[in-house]
Amino acid sequence: MTPTRSRRRAAVTVAAAALLTASACSSNGGGKATDNAAPGFTFASGTATPGMVPDGSGPAGMPGMSMPSSSAAAAAPAGPNAVNIDNFAFGPSSLTVKVGTTVTWTNKDEEPHTVVGNDGSFRSPTLGNNATYTFTFSKAGSFAYVCSIHPFMHATVVVTQ
Repeated sequence: MTPTRSRRRAAVTVAAAALLTASACSSNGGGKATDNAAPGFTFASGTATPGMVPDGSGPAGMPGMSMPSSSAAAAAPAGPNAVNIDNFAFGPSSLTVKVGTTVTWTNKDEEPHTVVGNDGSFRSPTLGNNATYTFTFSKAGSFAYVCSIHPFMHATVVVTQ
């Protein structure tokens, strides 16, 4: 047998084995294709695309990656001049302090977060669980900030004279 013929035969064998495996694993008995899955194939979760919820709206079964609902409670306040990062939220969402005050942020989530001023005046490193970041506000104003990893997280520090 020639090397080219041998390679073709091996490729056909591999393709046939893959096809047989897909057929044998199909939970819908080789019937109609569902969503984006290969024809006749449905994953054990019952969805056509593993990791997605059935309506296709996003990830499913990914621990620690759920998005808080709009009715989720904000992070509990940390105390005077302090902000807790908890449940993918800054708490309090608005903090009022005097010029010269040092504010401390503490990450109470298992996921990493950052604290980044929208105007670029402050930027924390990535904060792991229980890590803290401090910043001293030297001028009056309203300072909006976000978590650069999770931009849906936002809050404000209002600095008065």
